[in-house]
Amino acid sequence: MLFFRSSLKNRMIMALGITGALQTSLIGLFAWVYLTNSLSDQIGQRALKVAQTIAAMPSVIRSVKREDTVFLNHLSRKMADTNDALFIVIGNHKGIRLAHPNPKKIGLSMADDDGDDNAPALIAGEGYISKAQGSLGLSMRGKAPIFEKDTQHIIGVVSVGYLLDQVEETINRYSLVLLVAIAFMIICSIIMAIIIAYRFKKAIFGLEPEQISQLFEEQNATLQSIREGVIAVNRNGIITTLNKKAIETLGLDQNIPTVGQHISTVLPESGMLKIIETGQSQFDREIWLNGRAMIVNRVPLKIDSEITGVVSSFRPKNEVDLVSKKLSRIQTLADSLRSQAHEYSNKLHTIAGLIQLGAYDEALNIIGNETKVHQALIKQLMDNIQDPLIAGCILGKYSKAREMGMLLTVDEDSQIDFISNHLPKEQIVSCLGNLIDNALEATFNHTGSGGKINVSMTDMGNDIIFEVEDQGGGIEDNEQDHVFEKGYSSKTDENHGLGLHLVKQLINQWGGSVTIDSDIGHGSRFTLYLPKAPAKIQQEQL
Repeated sequence: MLFFRSSLKNRMIMALGITGALQTSLIGLFAWVYLTNSLSDQIGQRALKVAQTIAAMPSVIRSVKREDTVFLNHLSRKMADTNDALFIVIGNHKGIRLAHPNPKKIGLSMADDDGDDNAPALIAGEGYISKAQGSLGLSMRGKAPIFEKDTQHIIGVVSVGYLLDQVEETINRYSLVLLVAIAFMIICSIIMAIIIAYRFKKAIFGLEPEQISQLFEEQNATLQSIREGVIAVNRNGIITTLNKKAIETLGLDQNIPTVGQHISTVLPESGMLKIIETGQSQFDREIWLNGRAMIVNRVPLKIDSEITGVVSSFRPKNEVDLVSKKLSRIQTLADSLRSQAHEYSNKLHTIAGLIQLGAYDEALNIIGNETKVHQALIKQLMDNIQDPLIAGCILGKYSKAREMGMLLTVDEDSQIDFISNHLPKEQIVSCLGNLIDNALEATFNHTGSGGKINVSMTDMGNDIIFEVEDQGGGIEDNEQDHVFEKGYSSKTDENHGLGLHLVKQLINQWGGSVTIDSDIGHGSRFTLYLPKAPAKIQQEQL
């Protein structure tokens, strides 16, 4: 059918327009029927009241008893003109006309051609309304008995009639107004149908129902296939979306329906409710949930700048760490190889030059010293640092220092035998590497080549302690509180001011701390404290 093949907007306009027109027509028909019946009843009641009024007049009672047709005819014509009645007929107790608009009908029986029976009035003494074809045409009439004042005997009857043509004329006059109102309401219904259709189409971004259905299926398939948990709530905190991965990650019972429940019943103290209040997005935030570290993103849903809900995606942090570990190891290895390649390239050029000049002893001396120093550092690291990742980091930074013309030394008393599993080694390497890089840059900027950086570490006591000491220009007391802020740096280059900020973020997660001891003009010492035992971290819900 053409209706089902047309667009949603046209279908809505046709459906709403036809529905509005049909409803309006039915209401109009009901109003017309009600008006017709109501006017007929009103005219009948009016006829009855006039008849009862005339029947109760003393002059009428006296004239009927005397059968004074002259007075009664004069009175009936006068009363008919006054009340806009078609006729007023007065008869005696036998139903013989005493007054009639047509003089020829006087003296004849009212039952002959009045079209109805006068028995209810003349015998039962009741007033009533009737519709009948009389001598003057089809009329709505009211009849009332005339009672003798003293004996209450029925002595006559009064019949007052209104032509139904008058009723139809009145109905037609009102019907025209009614038809205009109906036509106006139908036009308004069509206009409203068009407006509703356009607004509805805009609200669904101009999509057709088939397209919406396809998008819903695609979205649902995508939502269920991703490896991150996804949960969404509306502005009232009611869960509207929850994929399978979220159910698995949160340890919820799959047989218990969760969609439709308030987020607080599933995840008490959920951080999603704060997003509804603030409207601020949160990305890559690390929280603890059921004893597991999670990486969480929270984004408010907005329509026309009004927050309508929140979507949160999350996954266990160890999955993110797998990538981080690989990248950290690759970066450490790349830095080490690059530095060593550059350093040894310079040494090889020097040795080659000495050989060409015949200075064989000097060439052998350089080779021996290089091997001796490098092997001594490797042996020290292997004997005192049990974790190969940390040892590799220091060895790489040693090569970088040599490349810059500086010396990195490791305190002979440094010793680390064991690092607890709650401290990610890759992130410890990241912290230590950033501190050493910061020290190398500070020293080089202050002294140029020939500077010295000293690194020491120990795991004695309750903390693992790293110290990195440089020969830079030092840090003023009023600046020490700002060096860990994101983007803070004494340099104007981009990509600075991130390393120490990252160090601060990581140690805060582990419950550790970092201190700065600085001597202006002589250097600074950064001391990093990492607790061996896991710190109690307040758990934040999704």
